[in-house]
Amino acid sequence: MNHSLPVLIRELSVWIIPIIIAVTFHEAAHGFVAKQFGDRTAWLLGRVTFNPVKHIDPFGTVILPGMLLLLGGVLFGYAKPVPVDFRNLRNPKRDMIWVALAGPVTNILLAVLSAVLLHLVRYLPPVAANWTMLNLINSANINVLLAVFNMLPIPPLDGGRVVFGLLPNRLAFKYGQLERYGLLIVMGGVFLLPLIGRQIGVDLNLFSWLVGVPAEWLLRGIASLTGVD
Repeated sequence: MNHSLPVLIRELSVWIIPIIIAVTFHEAAHGFVAKQFGDRTAWLLGRVTFNPVKHIDPFGTVILPGMLLLLGGVLFGYAKPVPVDFRNLRNPKRDMIWVALAGPVTNILLAVLSAVLLHLVRYLPPVAANWTMLNLINSANINVLLAVFNMLPIPPLDGGRVVFGLLPNRLAFKYGQLERYGLLIVMGGVFLLPLIGRQIGVDLNLFSWLVGVPAEWLLRGIASLTGVD
């Protein structure tokens, strides 16, 4: 038991560290870009920071991903959303697009950086190299999954904000009314539909189709771009 505890901690660390970094940078990016376009809400609340304590949601960032990891399911998690008052933006409808895109774009950049840093792992001592390599590989995967997932066109996800900003005002208003059901739609797609599918023998894993496939293409592109095998 004494020997297995450090091993368990090490195995969890190569997932938890990349998740915390991914969600922290994602949320901080939203707040930073919102400030550039006129909304200081997140800034005044101390949320434009890389301090993970400010962004971590105990259940969404730690417990839920840990449960899914132990159960062998698709890794999924979230942080406390950065508060943005879109009314304070200089051009609310246009600027919310940039605020929304900031999070996923930051995750893509982190995925690319993780892939680039893999080239330096060979210069580390063997034990540190293996642990670092796993962190970087998981970082690339988690950041890409987080970016693609958040770009699903479901409010209040970032993709939903982008669609809202692009639609004409009348359609945008109607589309925005979906936000009250957004979390239920997401949870149903991620957890409920696959469960129903297993009971009736049909693959209803929408998360795998809509997120997993595009994420795999994107990871291949990053690997090709950075020269990672």
